[in-house]
Amino acid sequence: MEDNYKTQGLRRQLIKKLKDKGINNEEVLKAIEKVPRHFFFEKAFLEHAYEDKAFPIGEGQTISQPYTVAFQTSLLEIKKGDKVLEIGTGSGYQSSVLLELGAKLYTIEYLKPLYEKAKAFLHSQKYKVNVFCGDGTLGLPQFAPYNKILVTAGAPHVPEKLVEQLAPGGILVIPVGNEDTQHMVKIIKTSDNQIKQEQHGIFRFVPLTGKDGW
Repeated sequence: MEDNYKTQGLRRQLIKKLKDKGINNEEVLKAIEKVPRHFFFEKAFLEHAYEDKAFPIGEGQTISQPYTVAFQTSLLEIKKGDKVLEIGTGSGYQSSVLLELGAKLYTIEYLKPLYEKAKAFLHSQKYKVNVFCGDGTLGLPQFAPYNKILVTAGAPHVPEKLVEQLAPGGILVIPVGNEDTQHMVKIIKTSDNQIKQEQHGIFRFVPLTGKDGW
């Protein structure tokens, strides 16, 4: 599959849509513009790649809506070189955006078929990334602490293990609620290990699977 003038033009149109919806983080928009979203779609569905909507990727999971990816990523405030833990690799689309922002990324996927596909794809794109298969609700304590943690599935509550693995000054972004709708929660761990919590709108994610999920 190639990235040609047509698909690049469609990406520019997508960026305009995201700006119109209130996304104004230029670094995040540049990263999204760099990632060919159509690479994550079967050829039969290519016309859907640059619509601002989620799309099924198999195993009951979806590739997130571009607006949601932009919104979550903006809340994370990624700085180049940040050590980032992503819970829910999925297709690898969100991972690619984080990597384009210069994150040192550790990503974990619960479902083995998605893990294998995403790992192969990310490495084929020459990204330096650490991809794992396992229970993301427990994090990856062996590589902690992390500057940023992103959860890409809806959780019933904030998993304690993830808060523990966040570095002082770090940010955790996670959708929390019921299995239908969630509030986007941003948790900031202050330098003295106190927790500050903010809510940023209502979203709809697939349920977070694992010991500390659904």
